[in-house]
Amino acid sequence: MLTKEIIKTYEDILIEELQPAMGCTEPIAIAYGSAILGDALGEFPTEITVGLSGNIIKNVKSVIVPSTGGMHGIESAVSAGIIAGHPEKKLEVLSSLGDDAKEKITAFLSECKIKVSELSSPCTFDLYLEGRADGKFASVRISERHTNVISVIVNGKSVTDKYMESGVIFSNRNKADKTLLNVERIVEFASECDISRIKPHIQRQIEMNMAIAEEGLKNPYGASIGQLLYKNGEVDISTKAKAYASSGSDARMSGCELPVCIISGSGNQGITACVPVVVYAKELLYSEEEMIRAVILSDLITVHLKTGIGCLSAYCGAISAGCGSGAGICFLKGGRYYEIAHTIVNSVAILSGTICDGAKPSCAAKIAMAVEAGIMGYEMAATKRQFIGGDGIVVKGVENTIKNVGILASEGMKETDRKIIDLMLNVKDK
Repeated sequence: MLTKEIIKTYEDILIEELQPAMGCTEPIAIAYGSAILGDALGEFPTEITVGLSGNIIKNVKSVIVPSTGGMHGIESAVSAGIIAGHPEKKLEVLSSLGDDAKEKITAFLSECKIKVSELSSPCTFDLYLEGRADGKFASVRISERHTNVISVIVNGKSVTDKYMESGVIFSNRNKADKTLLNVERIVEFASECDISRIKPHIQRQIEMNMAIAEEGLKNPYGASIGQLLYKNGEVDISTKAKAYASSGSDARMSGCELPVCIISGSGNQGITACVPVVVYAKELLYSEEEMIRAVILSDLITVHLKTGIGCLSAYCGAISAGCGSGAGICFLKGGRYYEIAHTIVNSVAILSGTICDGAKPSCAAKIAMAVEAGIMGYEMAATKRQFIGGDGIVVKGVENTIKNVGILASEGMKETDRKIIDLMLNVKDK
């Protein structure tokens, strides 16, 4: 049964999670922290020290930083944030850059000494910046999530409250309790809730993420996986859903300046949880309310699956979002708790363990496969086919299987994560 507390918590989760972001969220988080650093110092620093957890380094290495004229890498993200300023824009901070951004960033890189190192931190998302200018010193720390600024220090004095009051800083103290998520309640919430409070956030997600998907289908980005699948629209509905989702990632990973609406801290997950459901809803002529409720379910299932995994790991987060989209499509087509639970179990049994080796063009192909697994999971459930307890990590009960996925990703794949990071840091780019 849904209590008022649960209803508000689920609404709060969606509002917290569905934030706009421009570009891959790890380099953008670095740029956001750098914008705060420059703002706190009151001028451009002449020396910057950057400490990053390994997972952030992994996700910044190969992706293009938007509005920089094709630049990529940690130093470019730091410099872009300093030049952009306006930390109040959060993960859209680089929207402040002008046409001359590349020239300004290149000049700043030649004048400012930037030293980068890996942080020894138990937190997979941990970012620390120090900057010096004209005898002044400032530091910024962002931890656990992309906009959670936990410390801003200037000349030994904390100014964190100043930023919090201005709305720049998200506090963990009032975060919605994700432990209240479970599949049965999510289905009930998506079916029965008054959507008036969260509708604007879902509509923004749909508008932003469909726009970047369409951009990726129109123009060449990365490996153009979406265009490969789309074949000028002469495809069935499931392939169209995969094509649209992957084309959004094609564009996003390759520097497209259109914003996306993220979920679980990821634009790729925000796209994957939303776009396939929207494609099905539009193709099959469902109403706007039916579409919004199906996206609500997909988003919450994605967050539920991702909660046990953690913000960043060796486990590809698009897999969770692909399972969410499969559940959303199931809901759209009349499935409820029984069918949705089996859709989720079937989906996670197919691709769990797919590695995350950083943000890059191949993410689009992984998204296509994640959506395929979600749709196959639904089609299995719709035809009374299922994986059962004892099939690998699948155990009896959808919540128990979800728990196993979290353990696999957060505990079992720790050494895999370390080895992926080592391989990526030691590879010689051709």
